[in-house]
Amino acid sequence: MRTAEAISKIKKIVIQKNCMEVVNTVAEELKSIVKNCEVVISNDAKNPELESVFYIGLSADYTFEKHYYEKSKDKYKNGFFHFCIDDFGGGKLIASKEGLVYSAFKYVIDFLSDEETCKHKSGRDFEASFLNQKVLWDHFLTQGGRTQRKMDKEEYIKGLARLGFNQIEVNALASPMAMEWGPVGEVYPMFYTYMAALDQFVYSELNKGIYPYYYLKANLTTLKKNAALAKKYGLTPGLFCCEPRNVPEKLFRRYPMLRGGRIDHPFRSFEPRYTLTIAHQKVRDHYKEMMQKLMNEVPELGYMTVWTNDSGSGYEYTKSLYVGRNGGPYLIREWKSDEEIAKVAGENILRFLKTIRDAASEINPEFRVITRLESFYGEHDTVWSGLGDRIDVEANTLLARGWVEIPYRHPKYDDIKEIAGTPYQYYLDEKEKPFIDELDAKGGAIHVNISHGGCLQMFEPLIGIPYPTLTYLKIKSMKDLGVKYLSHLGGINPPDLAPYSINHEIFKEFQFNPNMNIDEAISRIAKKWAGRENYKELVEAWKYAEEAVKSFPILTVLYCIYGFTWYRLWTRPYVPNIEAIPETERRYYEEFMCTTPHNPNNVDLAKDVLFEIATQEKGELTVKRMDENVWSNIDKAINILEKAHMDNPGIDVFYDQRERIKALKCWFKTYRNVAAWIAGVHGYLNAKDNNAKKKYRDMVTEMMNSEIDNTKKLIELWETTKIEFMAISDVGETPLIYGEELSKQLRKKIELMKKHMNDEPYIDPDYMMKRAELIWA
Repeated sequence: MRTAEAISKIKKIVIQKNCMEVVNTVAEELKSIVKNCEVVISNDAKNPELESVFYIGLSADYTFEKHYYEKSKDKYKNGFFHFCIDDFGGGKLIASKEGLVYSAFKYVIDFLSDEETCKHKSGRDFEASFLNQKVLWDHFLTQGGRTQRKMDKEEYIKGLARLGFNQIEVNALASPMAMEWGPVGEVYPMFYTYMAALDQFVYSELNKGIYPYYYLKANLTTLKKNAALAKKYGLTPGLFCCEPRNVPEKLFRRYPMLRGGRIDHPFRSFEPRYTLTIAHQKVRDHYKEMMQKLMNEVPELGYMTVWTNDSGSGYEYTKSLYVGRNGGPYLIREWKSDEEIAKVAGENILRFLKTIRDAASEINPEFRVITRLESFYGEHDTVWSGLGDRIDVEANTLLARGWVEIPYRHPKYDDIKEIAGTPYQYYLDEKEKPFIDELDAKGGAIHVNISHGGCLQMFEPLIGIPYPTLTYLKIKSMKDLGVKYLSHLGGINPPDLAPYSINHEIFKEFQFNPNMNIDEAISRIAKKWAGRENYKELVEAWKYAEEAVKSFPILTVLYCIYGFTWYRLWTRPYVPNIEAIPETERRYYEEFMCTTPHNPNNVDLAKDVLFEIATQEKGELTVKRMDENVWSNIDKAINILEKAHMDNPGIDVFYDQRERIKALKCWFKTYRNVAAWIAGVHGYLNAKDNNAKKKYRDMVTEMMNSEIDNTKKLIELWETTKIEFMAISDVGETPLIYGEELSKQLRKKIELMKKHMNDEPYIDPDYMMKRAELIWA
């Protein structure tokens, strides 16, 4: 008898009184699957009935499970679940901890239902591959994509639980942007929608009245709703904050002697911004009060991830502050040596992290604080030595300090090193292990970053791009190295918008089956979605699509992630001289760019503020590699899916994957043409003779024709598709997400490119300085 048939014979589902909410959630979902079944709440945990009675819960709920759990917990250090069922529907699903209940249930339904009951009559244990998994920078739930249209928030959180997540961040703002102000033309307030700080949800006596109460209440209500949904599915809610964050100047008029460090980006901001000085006890008490206020509102909060020295935040006297080491009057005299300042600054960082941990621990003794280390390259040794005792680190690697080159390479192009945190960092070096073990011995943890979807860490703004093998290689490498804590960059693809996410399915199976064969798993999932007669076409399409992904050469990672949206790479026109387009005709895209009026990127795709993000030579190499390696593979994938869809119009997965891979081809083509613009325009300007000028002018013309054709295909896809293939806001466009007027903007792009096809290539070398002279107020 198949397990699915045995499950259908369950007559009574038993859960314990006062059980965790997730146990009730699972019981109700199981009841919806099994007809003529009832859920019974029992006070008797001692004597289990057998025939057609199925028990769900935690090992602590049942007396008859406690001995087994005590015997097994040392064997299964990451946690486990026990499943058994007989031919009459009698059995149990018992998890060792709350965070495994829902994923265990879904694993049974999705992966064990086709097995024979003889495998499960005596009971089987399934250990989790990882001890803890949390979201980091949840694009769709808490960050820039939280206004995504047609997304069901509960389905999203349920999807996280289904995949085996234990923790999620919940501190989202209620509005598309934060309440931050600045001078005309300044882009800096946009960054405050990221990683919302504590003072966006609660106030202390120190800052009472600084933010409107209705603003705080709306944000707090959003946070609490997210937390409630998290608990429904057994997830621990947490926070992801930029701290210490700057405060409005009116607070310094109240407390002028509590001014701390200047932390803004002097190019992106038009006025200085300061934090409170955390070297002063009153400020640390302010943070303690806010933290405990929030904990009293949501006692289940289990962690706080703290990023810093960016997006309006920073620690005093740290080296990586945009304006250099600086701070308030109480930490150290500024003329001390760099070594002395670094030590004191590092100790101040640790004191702040301990303040947060200790304040929260009075309500939740297991509360953890997690920081990243890249910002502390000047204070690394001091900070590292003070970590432990529930003060953790999250990282792409521990083999580098700061943002220097990491010791990982692109799987196809050894010269490409800018891959940290992307799917191209597909393994973890064994040299990482001593650092992991060292912090583990001190009661801390390394939360290793992974990206397998979620729109943030590659191919933004696309949803649901398949690369199952790269996903498998990374999680297997982490498991083999003994990694216990994972941070999933960007979150996941919303399940209701991307129902056929192969990357996620691979990850879900690996959670309780780390010895899986990747090829067999891909085929098994394809059979489930496409049927036994047609699955091979789906497997073949995924193979070619992933080969195209592996063959993609990163020109600059900025344009692969949020920079693709920030700088409106899909809607801005690629013309030889961007300034030749009148300013009024550029407004349709410039008004929503995450840029300043004097950012060279406005007229030169190779620049961003003071960075040279790409060169002519690298642009030419990127074009060559994409033309040689990407198109043949992605076209094969599209053609296979096109034929499979025509032959089997009732099998939705073929249509869904075809549309997503067509969108990926449009994304790839735009990226290729950005590289061609950089190569062609800069090549023309750097040419020493007429032959060279002609070569690069022809390259610009070819690029423009290519992008016009590509944009037409993107418009067609946008206007005809039945799926959501990209992040789109339903409340209006912001610098962080495209809006529903996309096709209108794309048509304007084509119009401008045709109009300016024959302009001479030009970039004003003095653009930045000339623009800085203009009056904006």
